[in-house]
Amino acid sequence: MKVLNKVLVVTGGGSGMGRELVLNLLNKGAKVFTVDINEKTLQETVQLAGDKKANLATAVVNIADKAAVEALPAKVIEKFGVVDGIINNAGIIQPFVRFKDLDYSAIERVMNVNLYGVLYMTKAFLPHLLTRPVAHIANTSSMGGYLPVPGQTIYGATKAAVKLFTEGLYAELLDTNVKVTVIYPGAVGTNITANSGVAIPGGERTAEESKFKVLPADKAAEIIVNAIENDSYSVFVGSDAKFMDFLRRFNPKFATKFIYNQMKSLLK
Repeated sequence: MKVLNKVLVVTGGGSGMGRELVLNLLNKGAKVFTVDINEKTLQETVQLAGDKKANLATAVVNIADKAAVEALPAKVIEKFGVVDGIINNAGIIQPFVRFKDLDYSAIERVMNVNLYGVLYMTKAFLPHLLTRPVAHIANTSSMGGYLPVPGQTIYGATKAAVKLFTEGLYAELLDTNVKVTVIYPGAVGTNITANSGVAIPGGERTAEESKFKVLPADKAAEIIVNAIENDSYSVFVGSDAKFMDFLRRFNPKFATKFIYNQMKSLLK
């Protein structure tokens, strides 16, 4: 789906990759309605939009709140008349500890945002997307959705669920106008650690950033938007995501040990 003159909804647009997705879409002539839980950072995104801000609308929404998400399509349509696509980008990581040390509140928080947030958004917007001549759903999984990362087991489980959910959607919607893309970012320069309220031993590094070259968020957004415009089935964002996908296909046991050796220092 070419994004020129289309209306897209982006979650997590207040910072990081979500913000860069918003700015990229605006620069390509799209109209964007973005949501985030942080009002301050949303307004920063608006200011960064510059002369494109007339085509940008925002709302403070917790995507883990089903009622708030169900009310969102009406707000988007009230503002822009239609909705042509959604990019489910928002997500959080878990505290960087082994599963045995993770409390239920942390588990539920990660599952509510990363999995149920995507489900709620898709369920709310899909009926509207099906009425459009062309439409698109893009869901952000993760390199951690196909590769086990120690200390991020629940995060990875939610991202693996997003992977298969999105692939199932693709299959269900094959005979419709709605195209579907699953996104696998590797190490991308974002502030997901701070946004998740997580302290990681050794500094501000996400589970996927440590020991890997970090891809700038604007470059990641460019890759993702290009994938949407090409109706790609999936897209690996970053050389690390591509390499680890190859490695785990070639030898999954070796890949698991490889990533453990890269990340084990963060578990001490």
